Amino acid sequence: MPAPSRIAFSFIRASQRPLATSYVKFAARAYSTAKEPTLKERLIEIFPAEIEKVKALRKAKGSTVIGEVTLDQAYGGMRGIKGLVWEGSVLDAEEGIRFRGKTIPEIQQILPKGPGGTEPLPEGLFWLLLTGEVPTEGQVKAFSAELAARAELPQHVKDLIDHSPATLHPMAQFSIAVTALESESAFTKAYEKGVNKKELWLYAYEDSIDLIAKLPLIAGRIYRNVFKDGKLAEIEADKDYSYNLAKLLGYSNNDEFVELMRLYLTIHSDHEGGNVSAHTTHLVGSALSSPYLSLAAGLNGLAGPLHGRANQEVLEWILEMKNKIGSNVTNEDIEKYLWDTLNAGRVVPGYGHAVLRKTDPRYMAQREFAQKYLPDYDLFKLVSQIYEVAPVVLTKHGKTKNPWPNVDSHSGVLLQYYGLTEESYYTVLFGVSRALGVLPQYIIDRALGMPIERPKSFSTEAYAKLVGYTF
Repeated sequence: MPAPSRIAFSFIRASQRPLATSYVKFAARAYSTAKEPTLKERLIEIFPAEIEKVKALRKAKGSTVIGEVTLDQAYGGMRGIKGLVWEGSVLDAEEGIRFRGKTIPEIQQILPKGPGGTEPLPEGLFWLLLTGEVPTEGQVKAFSAELAARAELPQHVKDLIDHSPATLHPMAQFSIAVTALESESAFTKAYEKGVNKKELWLYAYEDSIDLIAKLPLIAGRIYRNVFKDGKLAEIEADKDYSYNLAKLLGYSNNDEFVELMRLYLTIHSDHEGGNVSAHTTHLVGSALSSPYLSLAAGLNGLAGPLHGRANQEVLEWILEMKNKIGSNVTNEDIEKYLWDTLNAGRVVPGYGHAVLRKTDPRYMAQREFAQKYLPDYDLFKLVSQIYEVAPVVLTKHGKTKNPWPNVDSHSGVLLQYYGLTEESYYTVLFGVSRALGVLPQYIIDRALGMPIERPKSFSTEAYAKLVGYTF
């Protein structure tokens, strides 16, 4: 095994200082006990070359113009402006998402699976997003065990969740709990002690892994408190991340639901850096806020109805349709309901996408899951009918650039089938998944020394002057 670099040894020495916690010592011991390189060891090997690669690119091509900005883009939410660096994934309008160059069907094939399962483990995707490498089964198993070992919540966070009123939206509780974990931040403590900025990524890594490890317990505690009896199961140290999340929700004896969680957490994790939750996490992180504060900010963005909360709205819309029309829904009924929705000035939830111009591959992955496990479920059949009718109606309507379904069209129906019927909770699961996609970039940003983000803004009058327009 390659020896850890000087920067790694400096971090291990830091574990002897008062700011250290048990997980830092656990990580240090991994250098001498692991048969294969751990995730941190691979990053210690990878990041120096990545830093030099970026330096070389900027030196050779730093002045190259990579795009133009129109006035419409400035007023249209900066749609399509090339201005962010995001290593984990790239979204193509026609092809869909690629994680480190690999499509969803490819990662379903190549990433390690859980015992007896066929869906990829999200721990493996996290490794891929962070390193660009496909981990071995042994590496993922060790990483799953490390996450389980870091999962325990501080008592004050437990108390905070337990004292939140049931009327407070689950996403608000989720964000509050993640913010409260700032008390545990090794990154913040290291920065306050004046640690060399080249070493900050190591503390960002520790916080990020610790945070990811704790999210299932936070999410499970919120769900059990708000919707069930408040009783929470125990994490199993030898099980994978998705199994433990399913168990905390109350589904430890349902292998299909565990498989759904593996698929769900994987495909919802990352979708380029320009979406609200990813960009917000990146933006707040650029100010050197800790991973806890940065992810909490991203979760607040994810909670919006135009972003992560859309999965809740889709299911509510579908159930409303079913209640109004009845059980025997025809394509003509769906067409009328779609036009009624549009003519009322509402959007059809779950259809359209800011970038995609075809059916979302994440939708198709969920559809294939449903065809395998719940082909006769009435809501799945209804979603399939809508898939036949909606693109035609939206094309005729003419105001939707992409008339095809996105990931939100399907996820809620799968959860409903397995008895997780509380729509207001769905975005919390999305949030657990999204952490797996945005925190790798947070770590990479600190390793590359990315600066604070500060684009230039103009007033309407200044823009008018800039483009030569007189009111």
